[in-house]
Formats: sequence, C-alpha cells, structure tokens
Amino acid sequence: MNLDLGKLITERSNAASMELDRLSTLEMCAVINSEDKKVALAVESCLPEISQAVDMIHAAVKKGGRLLYVGAGTSGRLGILDASECPPTYGVSPELVKGIIAGGRTAITDAVEGAEDSTTDPIVDLTAININARDVVVGIAASGRTPYVVAALEHARHNVYCHTISLSCNPDSLISQYADIAITPVVGPEVITGSSRMKAGTAQKLVLNMLSTCLMIKLGKVYGNLMVDVVPTNIKLFERQIRIVTSATGCTRLFAEQKLKEAGRNCKQAIVMIARHCDAKEALMQLNKWEGSTRLAIADGVNE
Repeated sequence: MNLDLGKLITERSNAASMELDRLSTLEMCAVINSEDKKVALAVESCLPEISQAVDMIHAAVKKGGRLLYVGAGTSGRLGILDASECPPTYGVSPELVKGIIAGGRTAITDAVEGAEDSTTDPIVDLTAININARDVVVGIAASGRTPYVVAALEHARHNVYCHTISLSCNPDSLISQYADIAITPVVGPEVITGSSRMKAGTAQKLVLNMLSTCLMIKLGKVYGNLMVDVVPTNIKLFERQIRIVTSATGCTRLFAEQKLKEAGRNCKQAIVMIARHCDAKEALMQLNKWEGSTRLAIADGVNE
C-alpha cells in the first residue's frame, strides 16, 4: 500500500496555522474555530450521498439487517459512540447498530499499537458478530486508506455480499473503491498537521449522527421531533418521558404520568391513548398495525 501521506489532504500543512505556537491563547482558539466552520459546509456537500446511505440502511434494517460501523482509532471510537447512544435514546436492541474498532474493547480508551494495520483481524471481528448479507457495513477512516477498514469493507462486499458505505475525508480514497456509496466530506488540512481527530473527526461525527438519527426517524422512533421510544433508565429520562407526552398531546403533567403508568412507561402508547381516547390495549394494537409509527397509529380511521 502506498504510504505517501503527503498526497492526502488530511495530512497536508494548513497555511492558517503555520505560526500557531506563537499565538496567544485567544488567537489559537480563533484559528481552530475558523477552521471548524468549514466542516458543516463540507458535510453539506455530501447530503445526496448521505441520504442515499440512509435509505439503503433503512431498507436493510426492515429486512432484518443491522448497521455496522467499522473503524480504527478516532474513527472507530466515533462509530462506537454513535452505536452506543441508539439503545437508550430510541429503545432499540444493542444489536441493531454496532461499532467495531481495531484492537477490540481495549482500543476504545487506549491506543492499541499496530491494530489498524491488520487485514485479518477485521474478518475475525466481523465473523464474531455473525455478519450476514442483510447487514450494511460503514467503513470509517479519515485517511481513506486504513488497512483494517479496507479489509473489512472488501470482506463485507466481496465475501459476505453486504451493502457497504465508506466515510472518508480524502477524495478518491481506497475505501471508496469497496463501497456502494462513498461519503466524502473534504474538510481540508487540519490545524495540527495530520491530527484528523479534529476537523475530520467532527465531520465524521456529523455524518454518523445523520445516518443513525434519520434511520431511527424512518423506523418510527421519532414523532415530530420527539424521541418517543426513549428508555427511562435514569431520573432525567423518566422526566423526559413526561415532557414528551405533554408536548405531544397538550395534556397536563398529572394526566401524562397516569397514561404512562397505564402504558407501562411506553411514550408512544401513552400518546396514542390520549390522542385516540382509547385504552392501552387498543393503542398497542394500532402501533403494531402501523409498525410503530405514532403518527399513523393516531391518524388511522380518525377522520372516517
């Protein structure tokens, strides 16, 4: 593999930060902030590809597939972060969205030297979670050439016959060659040369946010802009459930608490109960009929 890093945009020197160590603290912050402003625009240019990726993932999940993030270092940690937030926020199984990082669990908090260079470990790691053709694999690598990620995408696409997506910050990257859809927010050289945890990492985080969030919306986990499948695992989320039900229906806090109790702390069920003036059993029946869509469960037959 060609290791001429100078050809990678993410490895080039940034003219705006050439004298960074001579600046005041405020000036340093201003340079970083100025560069960070470019990230959202880079991601905006990728919206068509991101949209296509969401639709691909949604179609796969509807058929029993999973969303699998694969990365090394910062990229791997970002995938794990996004995956780990889905169960408590949207009430989905931890198996639906999974993050896989070179070096395993140790690499989440500590660098595992050489892990990103392995081309056999990703095959072992994907096999361990029973990857199958219904899954979608998203390979994340700022450089676009990380061997672990390249091998993961190649295996997923050519041996397992999965759909694959690449997320890189360098155009015409190697990982894009193994992807059905290539998402490439080109953020330019980093403030600290080669430190792709900065702008590139921010861009990756924004894209992953969109992939998982839009997937959950399409799966009926959101009503309006409310996370109606939130799992109340702590006091804050218990309170959030009450606020969600009152916001969605306009009812009082006391009434929301009553309906949540009747619904077994299920926000969607409580909302449908209130909106349709029905009991928990009918609300659940409506939600099952419309595959968990709160809006369709409420609207069904109301105006007939």
